[in-house]
Amino acid sequence: MDKYIWLIPFLPLAGFVINGIGRNTLSKNVIGLIASLLVLISFGLSIAVFLQVNSGGKINITIYDWFSVSGSTKVSFAFLIDQLSALMLLIITGVGFLIHVYSMGYMSHDEGYGKFFAYLNLFVFFMLLLVLGSNYIVMFIGWEGVGLCSYLLIGFWYTNPAYSDAAKKAFIMNRIGDLGFLIGIFLLIGYFGSASFADIFPNAGKGPFTNAPYVLITLMLFVGAVGKSAQIPLFTWLPDAMAGPTPVSALIHAATMVTAGVYMIVRSNILFTLAPITLNVVAIVGLATAVLGAIIALTQTDIKKVLAYSTVSQLGYMFLGLGVGAFTGSFFHVLTHAFFKALLFLGAGSVIHAVSGEQDMRKMGGLKGKLPVTFITMLIGTIAIAGIPPFAGFFSKDEILAHVYSYSLPMYIIGVLTAMLTSFYMFRMLYLTFYGKFRGTHEQEHHLHESPPSMTVPLIILAILSIVGGLINVPAALHGNQWLQQFLAPVLDRSTALVAKESLSESMEMILMSVSVAAALLALVYAYIKYNKNASVPVSDEEERSAVVNLSYHKLYIDEFYDLIIRRPLDAISSFFYKIIDVMGIDGIVNGLGKGAIDASNGFRLLQSGNVGFYIFMMVVGIVSVLVYLVFKF
Repeated sequence: MDKYIWLIPFLPLAGFVINGIGRNTLSKNVIGLIASLLVLISFGLSIAVFLQVNSGGKINITIYDWFSVSGSTKVSFAFLIDQLSALMLLIITGVGFLIHVYSMGYMSHDEGYGKFFAYLNLFVFFMLLLVLGSNYIVMFIGWEGVGLCSYLLIGFWYTNPAYSDAAKKAFIMNRIGDLGFLIGIFLLIGYFGSASFADIFPNAGKGPFTNAPYVLITLMLFVGAVGKSAQIPLFTWLPDAMAGPTPVSALIHAATMVTAGVYMIVRSNILFTLAPITLNVVAIVGLATAVLGAIIALTQTDIKKVLAYSTVSQLGYMFLGLGVGAFTGSFFHVLTHAFFKALLFLGAGSVIHAVSGEQDMRKMGGLKGKLPVTFITMLIGTIAIAGIPPFAGFFSKDEILAHVYSYSLPMYIIGVLTAMLTSFYMFRMLYLTFYGKFRGTHEQEHHLHESPPSMTVPLIILAILSIVGGLINVPAALHGNQWLQQFLAPVLDRSTALVAKESLSESMEMILMSVSVAAALLALVYAYIKYNKNASVPVSDEEERSAVVNLSYHKLYIDEFYDLIIRRPLDAISSFFYKIIDVMGIDGIVNGLGKGAIDASNGFRLLQSGNVGFYIFMMVVGIVSVLVYLVFKF
């Protein structure tokens, strides 16, 4: 099997090339089939690799020796497939395939159909490269590649200026984080003389290094994760990225790309474990992001914006888990989140498809009977993300909260309150969309219909995964075997030994589970009373809101704050440099020299009058000048 592993990323790349070249000549059916089939084959190969890793340990493959620096630091284009990357391969190719199939129906009437699938295939290639890399250099190639594809897909409908602005915003904010990641890689090479995981991780914590280098290295790596995984302060690009087609939101901003930061930290777990200061920073930033995302999601009226800020909040949960040392729990939440959040985004796309492109939930309602498959699957996704048992989100969120409780009681309380907010805004979305009376136009109501099988079948599969996905790591308190924890043990063994804490008793775990479930159910009941029983609908943008609601609805004015303290000063500085330094200084000198030469030539050309007497006179003046010079020279 080892010799075929390179096909896993290569096949989606081949799909990009084929569909990119043939986007205007191949039929839509052929384009969709090629793109989806190649990802499906990669998924099949990923299953084979997973089974091999499960039975025989990790796999190292060197494609070729890339380059060396000063003869000592060698970088190879090589792949590492262990327990962590094997699971990521399944998520990327499995969920990616379902989203490709969904896109065949969702994008069927779009003129850029071929280009869209080419971009999707390219994204899958770079994401696979990111998780397959056996060193930080290969990982960084994939890291930058998914950033490029994110820009291309967010701004896919680039004729709309707002969409192209959103793409540029995502690209620029990710570059800020990527600079930190790149500095971290340079520091790793400087300290360890290598970028390879095999050289760095076994030697971490050994030798003369104190904690200071690890803190600096991990802080820089964390900056990269902050940008890619939309944490405070680099999170505002993610909600704006909803400008892209809905399948893009599901693939990039729910299931794969935004979790790259979590994957990178889990992969680098021993480095972060050796830097407890950094872990504290990660936990605080993660908790703050979880709370902020949840508060903003409470009042949003765009169905995709609710899910976008929900993603920000759930990513905050993952980083909170990482910060308290729950590496398995955080990665567990990556897996379950890939199922239910991809389901919710695709379900939202099915709703938008049914109501002729409308995204405002105030103009929806009563869709339960018209879209039965979409409703049932989105209900499952909503229950899962709310953390209600026995669905997937309950198990992964509970594991994170249990570790947080052991780490800090105040953080735990805030985490539970955030979970309550999550349940409220998700059921608010469900009731506003599917219950009550339809609030859209008569024309929209006339055309309401369930989505085609190409869209509903992926929803059904993801709904099933959202139900059973949590069973891979059922805690001992519920008589589970914690399979995921045991499976990832070889990747996390050193960190687990270093941060080992006294485990909670089964009775305490049951109490903590009961508290989180009770909080979610209370929020569900309140949402039911407010938005279903009382049929409350958010006010229109023209009506007045309370100060608190208005603050949440306008996203705490964070974009405006960034505009005030960053964009405007930069624009003012740029204007100064343009007008004073560039135009008056550099251009002034360059243009002044040119103008001086022109003015001088305009004057000197008058001397060429053609008058012989004048020429003789000038000869005499020249001779006299030479004689005077020779006399006074001595």
